[in-house]
Amino acid sequence: MKTMRFGVSVDEKLLENFDRFVAESGYPTRSEALKNLMRDAVHQSESVKGNNVAGSVAFSYNHHRADVVEKLHDAQHDFCDEIVCSQHVHLTHDDCLETLVVRGAATAIKDLLSRLREIKGLHNVSLAVVWMKH
Repeated sequence: MKTMRFGVSVDEKLLENFDRFVAESGYPTRSEALKNLMRDAVHQSESVKGNNVAGSVAFSYNHHRADVVEKLHDAQHDFCDEIVCSQHVHLTHDDCLETLVVRGAATAIKDLLSRLREIKGLHNVSLAVVWMKH
């Protein structure tokens, strides 16, 4: 298999944090860490191709950011059949953590993830699939 090189532009602070993650996780290089994270992302994407899935979606955000809460509520209402429940936690005066327990057709869950990732101001939108039926 041919190895390909590509460039990535990232915020300096993010790169510093990533380098700390690489060192603490025991990866020999950034490339090895990035390859592993890419494999995990592809695997997670593949796991939601089954007929039905259940799991949780987690993300954080600053609730003072313009329109983020309104857009978040609109998205959640549009996927109320897939969202079983939600939990909202105040992390700081400004920052919130939210988790959504989801269940339903894999295509609908993927659509929900896409919708959430489109909202500027949400951070680290991630899905953990804990059950799937093919």
